[in-house]
Amino acid sequence: MNPYWDAFEVLPRREIEKYQSRQLRWAVEYAYRNSRFFRDLYKAHGIHPSDVISLADIEKLPLISKEDIRRDVEAHPPLGVMTAVPPEEVVYVASSSGSTGIPTPSPFTREDFEEWIDVESRLFWSSGLRPNDVYVHGLNFALFVGGPCVLGAQRLGATSIWVGAVDSSRFLFALQFFKATATWITPSYALYLSEVAEERGFPLNELNVKKIFLAGEPGASIPSVRRLIESRWGAEVYDYYGLSDIFGALAAECTERCGLHVAEDHVLVEVVDPHTGESVAPGEEGELVLTTLRKRARPLIRFRTGDITRYEVERCSCGRTLIRLLGISGRIDEAVKIKGVLVYPSSFESIVRDSLGYCEFRVVVQRVGFKDSVTLEVECPHGTDAEYAKRSLENLIRARLGISVNVKVVPRGTLPRTVHKAKRFIDLRKKVEVS
Repeated sequence: MNPYWDAFEVLPRREIEKYQSRQLRWAVEYAYRNSRFFRDLYKAHGIHPSDVISLADIEKLPLISKEDIRRDVEAHPPLGVMTAVPPEEVVYVASSSGSTGIPTPSPFTREDFEEWIDVESRLFWSSGLRPNDVYVHGLNFALFVGGPCVLGAQRLGATSIWVGAVDSSRFLFALQFFKATATWITPSYALYLSEVAEERGFPLNELNVKKIFLAGEPGASIPSVRRLIESRWGAEVYDYYGLSDIFGALAAECTERCGLHVAEDHVLVEVVDPHTGESVAPGEEGELVLTTLRKRARPLIRFRTGDITRYEVERCSCGRTLIRLLGISGRIDEAVKIKGVLVYPSSFESIVRDSLGYCEFRVVVQRVGFKDSVTLEVECPHGTDAEYAKRSLENLIRARLGISVNVKVVPRGTLPRTVHKAKRFIDLRKKVEVS
């Protein structure tokens, strides 16, 4: 059986870049001619599509952000003038959650949708999903772009169970009843399900599940979280990455699990210094910037995702030549300064998992007088001494992050659980929650 879904995955880098150069010229020309937003933007910057000849010329183009999409939709509802096709050509619309503003729609033409689902099949195939697998899809179907990704598993021939976001009992029942070999959920939900299973005496590691695809949070990119999920489920974890603004998953780990292969025939990857906008070298951390190379409904050119990552261009041991993202470590808009130190909320999760394994926790930051006060509320695992947990976490956080926190051990079941993205960081200085 062919280990690759299609030939593009193993093209020499020069051929991939030749293709991308051609598609970039098409994408810029297409956006200029068909999207009022991009036409006005480029004219304001004195840019014409003829200025873009090679991949290096992409740096001549301005960066855009989620806020640009939001303002466009607010001014021109419902789809904005960034959209490049008439309404009758839009066959599907996904949407962001709207957690930081009004929901932003993501439109697709019929061709966009079909190509997206083919990418999902490719990613699933690279992770080892095959026609003899039974796949349970646990992502929300309510406008969430992750919902239709199930069609990728179905297209490659796997038996696909469209479960979606249901209560934990029904989800565990579906995994057991259908003898599922693979599932896709968020890292928080994977941990929550393991807790529910433990409390009910449910033999989670005796299920048939061999592969767990994770997305929506940095969890699968945090080694301690990955190890914890794998040990509790007795299954392999595969990290997936996508965003509603483009389409579902557009990068995923292959069976070698050493980075997320990007669908480079559909998106052009840049990783830039978030402050200067200048490109960083492979292996260096920066903000992920993506350009759609084929999408027609709403092209995005030099879109700042807000996600922090590193990348690798060397051929993977699986034989694929596609760029690999080395995990997502956090988001630019989630970075907070506490006691003068810039930290990402995901840093706390890494420390808690390293110290205590699975337990629920929450970080609360508030201003007391003129100083920041940080409290880490944590539920101790069964059999763990509360005083040991308190000292261990306080020492680890001081050593790794350079800040002092007050650890407060609370009774099990005190802190909220979630079946989607967890909100474990509360900054009362701003009166906002950060996922």
